[in-house]
Amino acid sequence: MEPANYTRVTEFILTGLSQTREVQLVLFVIFLSFYLFILPGNILIICTIRLDPHLTSPMYFLLANLAFLDIWYSSITAPKMLVDFFVERKIISFGGCIAQLFFLHFVGASEMFLLTVMAFDRYAAICRPLHYATIMNRRLCCILVALSWMGGFIHSIIQVALIVRLPFCGPNELDSYFCDITQVVRIACADTFPEELVMIFSSGLISVVCFIALLMSYAFLLAMLKKHSGSGESTNRAVSTCYSHITIVVLMFGPSIYIYARPFDAFSLDKVVSVFHTVIFPLLNPIIYTLRNKEVKTAMRKLVNRYILCREK
Repeated sequence: MEPANYTRVTEFILTGLSQTREVQLVLFVIFLSFYLFILPGNILIICTIRLDPHLTSPMYFLLANLAFLDIWYSSITAPKMLVDFFVERKIISFGGCIAQLFFLHFVGASEMFLLTVMAFDRYAAICRPLHYATIMNRRLCCILVALSWMGGFIHSIIQVALIVRLPFCGPNELDSYFCDITQVVRIACADTFPEELVMIFSSGLISVVCFIALLMSYAFLLAMLKKHSGSGESTNRAVSTCYSHITIVVLMFGPSIYIYARPFDAFSLDKVVSVFHTVIFPLLNPIIYTLRNKEVKTAMRKLVNRYILCREK
């Protein structure tokens, strides 16, 4: 039953990462430096893959999509977080909160599905090398990427549909620096157990199942590669690629499982995990992958020498 003095909440107040001015300035410098340093690196990865004629395999096409999604994902929360460090009262409108929540889950889920596609790509390359070009043709790659985006969109629509139907009539303070379902659900003026259960199922369970499935698939691929340990450089390169993918999977799914695969109660580590999940890890994922890939690093050096250093001379 809604209270008689029901008033629709039109904005939310964010508590931010810290209330101390000095700490906020230090955090601003740290996050701005990280964002401005890593962001161009991800853009360089995309440009390198697009411009280098040797990087045409499906693996690089998927990597470019991963870098794009990671740039978008971190940019959903980072710019406002940086601006709010200089604002006394950190406010986000109800519509802005819903938009931030929608894009966060849209892009995040799309990336999870894309990582699953990348695991399938590695399976085809390692277990069916003679038919790899036929199996992972450009048309199929585009379809799989489109399905990843569609899956993310459907997942996000479910979250938004559950949130907008809840009544918000009293508290409007979110103990975070951005809007997410885990904070918004806590301040609703209603029993949110059914909605919370659906959200845990759609976000948490999907994360857990995909995480376990991906780890098992890469464990299988590594076991297959060990049987061909005498193949030389190609085997070592495949092993290195698998380890890079495993690292990305752990960085992506670990915090997601911690945040969404449990009751939406507040814990002391929530903000720390959220920062790594929404800002730091997404920007690092393509970089981690690239550091283990000699072909991409060589192509990046050529691109920098051709388009940047040559112009300076």
